[in-house]
Order: sequence, then C-alpha cells, then structure tokens
Amino acid sequence: MTAVTESPSARRIRRGGVRSLWAGNPQAVVERGVRSARSGNLAVVVSGFFEPVLYLASMGIGLESLIGNVAFGGHDVSYAAYIAPALLAVSAMNGAIYDSTWNVFFRMNYGKLYEGMLATSLGPLDVALGEILYALLRGLVYATGFMIIMQVLGLNLAWTALLALPAVTLIAFGFASLGMAVTSYMKTFQQMDWINFVLLPMFLFSATLFPITQYPGWVQGVIQAFPLWHGVELVRGLTTGILSPAMWGHVAYYLVMIAVGLLFTTKRLRALFLD
Repeated sequence: MTAVTESPSARRIRRGGVRSLWAGNPQAVVERGVRSARSGNLAVVVSGFFEPVLYLASMGIGLESLIGNVAFGGHDVSYAAYIAPALLAVSAMNGAIYDSTWNVFFRMNYGKLYEGMLATSLGPLDVALGEILYALLRGLVYATGFMIIMQVLGLNLAWTALLALPAVTLIAFGFASLGMAVTSYMKTFQQMDWINFVLLPMFLFSATLFPITQYPGWVQGVIQAFPLWHGVELVRGLTTGILSPAMWGHVAYYLVMIAVGLLFTTKRLRALFLD
C-alpha cells in the first residue's frame, strides 16, 4: 500500500489561518466511528449501558423500602426517583468517556488513525470535533435507553423530564471534550488507569446515591468542583420538576468544560501530527 503524504503546498496551508485547523467536515469522522461500531463487538458497545441499570435495580428499588423518601430542594422524593436521574447522568458520562479516552488512546498511539486523517483535507478541529461528537452520540444512546427505563418505572416525576435528554447531551459533550483532551497527553496504558482512578470516586461522591449535605462543609466544596456533581444536580432538578436558578450555573459549567476540552484537543492534535 502506498503511504499517503502531504504535498509541501498543503503543509504551507496548514501552518496558518483557519484552514490549518478546520475543513468543515467533522461528520466524516463520525461516520467512520459509526461504521466501525457496526463491524465491531456490539457486546462491548452495549455493556456500558447496563452498569447504571444494575445500580438502579439493586439500590434504587432494593433499598427504597428501607430508606423511604429523601429530601431534595425542600421536597421529599422516593429514593429510586432520587438516584435515577443521577444514574442517568452517569450513563451519559460512561458512554462519552469510553469513546473519548480508551478508543482515542488506541487510535492515537497504536492505530495511527489520526495521522492518516490529517494527511487528508481534514484539520485538527475536524478530527477533535468529530471524535467528540461520536462519543457524545454514544453517551446519548446510553442515556436515552436509561430514560425509557425511568419512564416505565414511573421515576420521571414532572414534564420537565423531557428536558433531561438535552441536559445529558450537554453532559456527554462536556465529558467527551475533556476526556479526549486528557487522553491526548497519555502515552502508556498505565497512565490511562488514572482515568478510572478519578471516575470511580467522582461517581461515588457526587451526590449520586445520597445527598451532599451528609458530608462536612469542606468536603461539599470539593465535591461541587466535580463535573459529575453539576450534571447530577441539573438532571435531578429536571426529572423531579424541582427547578432553581442554580441550574443555569450547572449549564455554564459544562459550556466552559466543552470549550476548554475542544481548545486543548485541537492544539494537541496539531502539535502531535502537524507541527
């Protein structure tokens, strides 16, 4: 097979200006990801969906008779209705993180996929945005399936639960953007273990399974810096119908997260493969 190389003129175009970053074709990267998922092991793709479902079945339904109602926003809600939206946010995070970290790590360091992509007309921003959008798509699929389960079990308590899907899309976008940015700096599988090291405590302590008020004040401050906590609070407010102005702060947090992730990923891809 003949190696694909860039012409000197193409390299000159890439070194400066908007065309060095963006060709306006991130959908090509998304389409490649969808085709790859169809031809791969669907069991691996679907497995990330079942983790929050099992948590809901074992804890939300199993412990509800023991715990009873939980206070949220000055109202009492059932324990299952309390943790279900948190697990919905976790489902979106899981789908987005898996594709934007482990899959990206393999494509970048072993598959050499991005070198081939950037040898075409695609720019670093096309590749970054395309990969992030594909990870977002996977997170949205997970979240939609979980949302259907919540509806069947009667855990969506207000019509505002319809807005939970746009909310989890925002959550998936945020985690996918930041996940790919972090992964672009990883060189070994041992370094990738740090991602799970961060995700597990964030899942356990982001007010997913019990209220944040159970912690000391200084611990609450640390938890409120976690991105998952903002997602949990946003989705929980929408599915229960207990709305507050603070929800706009959660939205702003994710918008900043997305912007930072896209910026660092684009700069990193350009530094790795074009400069």
